[in-house]
Amino acid sequence: MHPNASFQTLHIMTINVHKGFNFFNRRHILPELRDAVNTLSTDMVFLQEVIGEHKEHAMRYHDWPGVTQYEYLADSMWPDFAYGRNAVYPEGDHGNALLSRFPILRYENRDISIRGTEERGLLHCILDIPGQAEVHAICVHLGLRQTHRLEQLALLCDLLDTIPSSEPVIVAGDFNDWRLQANKVLVECNMHEAFALHYGQSAKSFPARWPFLRLDRIYVRNVSVRNAEALYRRPWSHLSDHVPLIAEICL
Repeated sequence: MHPNASFQTLHIMTINVHKGFNFFNRRHILPELRDAVNTLSTDMVFLQEVIGEHKEHAMRYHDWPGVTQYEYLADSMWPDFAYGRNAVYPEGDHGNALLSRFPILRYENRDISIRGTEERGLLHCILDIPGQAEVHAICVHLGLRQTHRLEQLALLCDLLDTIPSSEPVIVAGDFNDWRLQANKVLVECNMHEAFALHYGQSAKSFPARWPFLRLDRIYVRNVSVRNAEALYRRPWSHLSDHVPLIAEICL
């Protein structure tokens, strides 16, 4: 692409990778997941529950990658990536990551853990996309408790308030919002959920094989959305406990 060319449409994906294991942690499936993700040719991939390091898994599984999971998934498809380490334990760490075809100018991982439980973060990346103003991508994984999620949504709104009101914003990830409160909160920040815009409600995304909870979301501001889709069929239904979501973001 010519350096001065304008890029108008982004193909994005969000998936909770369940630390590289399938439902009930029965099988390590990261190589299969990488192959499947590579077939989509997306421009940005929002990852949750991705491992940076795990010493025990590295010794136990013969196909455990020699690099971090997000670097392994990025492979040659996404030359730029950012990682926000949220949970740290003796064996290693995990958190959120963003894979991108475009340069990530800078990023910040905001700690939104509530009272020391369920380490959570907001990975805020600012991307350099040809012909566009700064594009903001925020990868989210909220807590399991309703009271914690409401506090974390307020912290997300605080972050959104710091972004210039005219700049494009994409927020995606696992909101754990089975009580369906996030849309009502984030509309106050002028954020709109991609599936709710097109289908009247957010996509069913958990559990992957029999989805009935609407946990995963894509929210946008100052852009339009086309072709929002939940990937329910094989191989996706067997590669994580969450259904991946994809969409075209028109800048």
